[in-house]
Amino acid sequence: MKSVLFIFAFTGILFANQAIGQTSEKEHRIVFHLASADTLVHKALVKQLGNVLDYWKTAKIEVVVHNAGVGFMKKDEAILSKEIELLKERGIIFAVCENTLKQRKIAKNQILPASIFVPVGLAEIVLRQEEGWSYIKAGF
Repeated sequence: MKSVLFIFAFTGILFANQAIGQTSEKEHRIVFHLASADTLVHKALVKQLGNVLDYWKTAKIEVVVHNAGVGFMKKDEAILSKEIELLKERGIIFAVCENTLKQRKIAKNQILPASIFVPVGLAEIVLRQEEGWSYIKAGF
């Protein structure tokens, strides 16, 4: 009887150690969707991005910016450009929709240098989700 209990206890410890190891090694990939001109949304997003990276240091994060959210990345409108640059240095990708730029007659050189450009913002989000990324809509 003691040997059976020992085997169960030993097996339980092995499974627990394996589960803990898997949790810490899991890769987290998150795509944030920003389509709001509201600067309170912008501030909340920057805080949320920092919080996620503080918790999951190696998380892969992409922020897709389109439509009314493009002001978040415009040099003359971005009130959080320093914070955006610091987040970029921490590995966050800021992807700006080229369709939005074209529709609003905004040149790429008017966008913060922390940016990359994607042809269609919504398509970029779909691609990320198809690759298994988690989706979060920026806002409250």
